[in-house]
Amino acid sequence: MELDTGDRMQPIQDVFPLLQSPKKVFITTHHKPDGDAIGSMLALYHYLTKKGHLVTPVSPSEIPDFLAWMPGTPFVLNYEERPTESVDALTKADLIFCLDFNDFSRTKHMEQALADATQPKILIDHHLFPKPVWDYGVSIPEKSSTCEMVYDFINLCGDNALIDLNMAACLYTGVMTDTGSFKFPITTASVHIMVADLLQRGLDHTRIHEEVYDSWSESRMRFLGYVLIEKMEVFRKYNSALITLSRKDQNLFKSQNGDTEGLVNYPLSISGIRFATLITERSDEVKLSFRSKGDFDVSSFARNYFDGGGHFNASGGRTKTTFIETIAYFKKILSDIHPQ
Repeated sequence: MELDTGDRMQPIQDVFPLLQSPKKVFITTHHKPDGDAIGSMLALYHYLTKKGHLVTPVSPSEIPDFLAWMPGTPFVLNYEERPTESVDALTKADLIFCLDFNDFSRTKHMEQALADATQPKILIDHHLFPKPVWDYGVSIPEKSSTCEMVYDFINLCGDNALIDLNMAACLYTGVMTDTGSFKFPITTASVHIMVADLLQRGLDHTRIHEEVYDSWSESRMRFLGYVLIEKMEVFRKYNSALITLSRKDQNLFKSQNGDTEGLVNYPLSISGIRFATLITERSDEVKLSFRSKGDFDVSSFARNYFDGGGHFNASGGRTKTTFIETIAYFKKILSDIHPQ
């Protein structure tokens, strides 16, 4: 298993002495957080609080509705809604933990504040090519999720016995969502060993799955139907499919925060489709999500064409060009890549 420590990042174990006495700890994750981002942040929040630290978790943007049930969400500051309080917590912190992102730019509006902070910064992440901006940390792309890595961190601290049902629910959510309910190739034996440990503690995995996947609004379900019928194109010649969502499309069904989550995965259920893309128009940029099966590396594709990156089979990118221009550019390069 390859360990990427960046150019100057010291091993995560070197953080342990800093945590021997109570500290003010600031934890954050990436903009538009998903299950792994919120799960890892809240799991670490519960653990460090239990150890006697004063912890402030800050999300760069709103927590999606399908994750609002998670234990600890009322204590999370939304940077976009409460920037002054968030920056104040950052300024007063002794330590800064950054979870599930490899570049300050992934926090969007928080980027400069993090870059300017002088306190020790600690990274726990599983994305490729972390920027050399952290003092301590661990980055293992072969890990299923940042939640699995937080679980490993707690064990490395010798505190497995401290994992309670709140931590377990958060950890399980992140692993479940980032592995596609344990179907992606990144689901290793260590994932199942971790889940077995959480289940032995009394984790109600059925309830968590229902909260994440079976609590849709009627409008979200109708939105999905509209997307698959009206907004999906299939390119059999290239084993690919594309979903495009303008702001008008999203407003048709009054889409809520998180309603587009997972849409990019649906085309991969079509026989023969190896590469799926979702292009979403936002107020200040166009966002792209990429998923693949087999040997097509969407991380390299995202880096080469769309200023993005991520994992081998799951990545993202963005453009500052218009929605229409982005779609045209994507279709133009599709003939060059030939996903197999």
